[in-house]
Amino acid sequence: MTTLDATLDHPRGGSAAALLRHATALARRSLIKTARTPEALLDVTLQPVIFLLLFTYLFGGAISGGDRAGYLQFLLPGMLAQSLAMGGIALGQNLNADIEKGVFDRFRSLPVARSAPLVGAVAADIVRYLTVCVVMLGFGMLIGFRVQTGFVPALAAVGLSVAFGLCFCWISVWVGMLVRTPGAVQGLMFLLVFPLSFGSNVFVQTSTLPGWLQWFVHVNPITPLVSTIRGLLIGGPVASHLVVTLAWMAGLLLVFVPLALRGYARRA
Repeated sequence: MTTLDATLDHPRGGSAAALLRHATALARRSLIKTARTPEALLDVTLQPVIFLLLFTYLFGGAISGGDRAGYLQFLLPGMLAQSLAMGGIALGQNLNADIEKGVFDRFRSLPVARSAPLVGAVAADIVRYLTVCVVMLGFGMLIGFRVQTGFVPALAAVGLSVAFGLCFCWISVWVGMLVRTPGAVQGLMFLLVFPLSFGSNVFVQTSTLPGWLQWFVHVNPITPLVSTIRGLLIGGPVASHLVVTLAWMAGLLLVFVPLALRGYARRA
């Protein structure tokens, strides 16, 4: 009997304790898989660095009027939020690939809580989001970014960022249950994430945008997250933006967790 089989060798049930036990075991499986294929972390390590360099040094001078150092202070918190949204795309791809390979058929034959494979996969994604935060803040400091609020607010910014990523990634999980191939998951998620990223306050102040686009920015879930992270890292209003961000996080969970579980029940 394998370690995973032994861990899951309990009657199938819907109790919270059973779900936690099973999800933890399957999260460990996902982490082992990631450790054996470190290239799967390129989207949360190398890609954020490339985007940060691109927008700071290639576009930053034109956007900021030559003040690249000041623009970096403005840009990095927004890029952190964008990278977190993009980092969840791989989760839907991986789950879709596992279904196509028959991995979930094996899970279904085990005495494991029905939702545990999805919950475990999402829990394991914490490592990816922490990696994004460490890479973005670490590399940003190397090229001149400075946290202006202190250690505790910066830690709160990281915690909020990871929590938002765990809520937002359920969209990717749902898409992964709907489409047929991992490539289709990536294509659909990019169609969602790119408008949300660029139609927000990540790269420019909202007041500089056309009126019709400002409306979209204000209803964009990325916008209050970026504003909250900026306030926690470089100073500024936090409370009002945080309330909106938490509301969006709750809404994402209430809408997309049931949709993902329903799609999983049909697909697997």
